[in-house]
Amino acid sequence: MTDRAAQFFRKAELQALIDELRRRDYNVVGPSIDQEAIVYTELTSVEQLPRGWTDEQAPGSYRLVRRDDDAWFGYVVGPHSWKKYLFPPRTKLLTVQKTEQGWSFLPAVLENTKTAMLGVRACELAAIAVQDRVFLGGPYKDRDYESRRKSLFLIAVNCTQAASTCFCTSMNTGPRCKSGFDLALTEIESGFLCEIGSDAGWDVLSACELQTATAEDLNEAESQRQRAVEMIERQMRTDDLPQLLLDNLNHPNWKAVGERCLSCTNCTMVCPTCFCSSVSEVRDLTTDQIDRERTWDSCFNPEFSYLGGTPVRNDTSARYRQWLTHKLGSWHEQFGTSGCVGCGRCITWCPVGIDLTAEVAAMREAPAP
Repeated sequence: MTDRAAQFFRKAELQALIDELRRRDYNVVGPSIDQEAIVYTELTSVEQLPRGWTDEQAPGSYRLVRRDDDAWFGYVVGPHSWKKYLFPPRTKLLTVQKTEQGWSFLPAVLENTKTAMLGVRACELAAIAVQDRVFLGGPYKDRDYESRRKSLFLIAVNCTQAASTCFCTSMNTGPRCKSGFDLALTEIESGFLCEIGSDAGWDVLSACELQTATAEDLNEAESQRQRAVEMIERQMRTDDLPQLLLDNLNHPNWKAVGERCLSCTNCTMVCPTCFCSSVSEVRDLTTDQIDRERTWDSCFNPEFSYLGGTPVRNDTSARYRQWLTHKLGSWHEQFGTSGCVGCGRCITWCPVGIDLTAEVAAMREAPAP
């Protein structure tokens, strides 16, 4: 792709961008308000965007409040992640049907819907890259994930604010979008500054009435992006994390966390990279057809580690240790990267406000003897 100058378009042109994607048979999904949260859903109109709303987040706390302006993307991240479109909560893997000749095994039909994601944050781009390694980077490629990923169009939006639970700067994943997108928008008062990340992005963007971004536009966009950087206060040192965790497998803090943790699985459900799943056989009422289905699961479920007649990790502290040491430690050995992107969802949506950055800091300050 040849270098192209950053473009500018007015906010009214965003509808033209959505219309063009739909004309090209993309299912456009993006942020909207539902049940007092900003979630991702199918979009047909810019009127569905959470215009003039923002989110206030803290450990165990999330609420929407009105902004003092009409920003369309003036929020951070909500309970949904884009994971559900690439790795759905429920996926059919195989169908077995009874015929006159015997049982017939039929692979599931692969998803071929073209999906355009609007409003992807930098930490979420990083999460998609992590899941690419999990599902596509090894000797076995997940056919369903690969099919969905090939038909993906990504419109990123740079953060212009941060929540108190964000720590993407510690994970080197944001708040600015640097790669992995087709288009990346920065919202300023008069419109959107747009960076082009692919030929496909440029091709779709041509449907909008564009202007070459002025120096004033570029400066305002940089100022808005820097505002998000300056708002991030939560930090986590990462240079020695895998070894730190392995050296502290018997740290007394695991038990203290286990006494607070509800083992509710919220952290793994909202996490944009967690990929634990279970497979079950689902029969129809006639027993002439059986579907093999994969569903999301969690290492916090006691049954998830069931082996030899008993769970391997029978108490909550062991399950929390497994989650954290895998996410921040052994994930590096498996996939060459951390399993955490610093989005802070696990902190916000933990009912008792457990903060993984604080737990790591506690081990660092007082290592196990």
